[in-house]
Amino acid sequence: MPGSQISKTEFKARALEYFRQVETTGEPVIVTDHGRPALEVRPYRGLDRDPLEVLRGAVVRYEGPCDPVDAGWEALE
Repeated sequence: MPGSQISKTEFKARALEYFRQVETTGEPVIVTDHGRPALEVRPYRGLDRDPLEVLRGAVVRYEGPCDPVDAGWEALE
């Protein structure tokens, strides 16, 4: 399960336990307020990472970037 969800009350009572869980597993914990996600506790990742490594796999190659786009835009209709 990507990120377990817990209430603020439960988090307050067991915060250190959840911090250790996040540190060990690397999975975030989502803290909820009245059933809605309020914040996320996740492992810290420093800024000293290589920016190209961070973007690796995130950029899609696009053939013909100057070609017209054929899309039905709702705003134009």
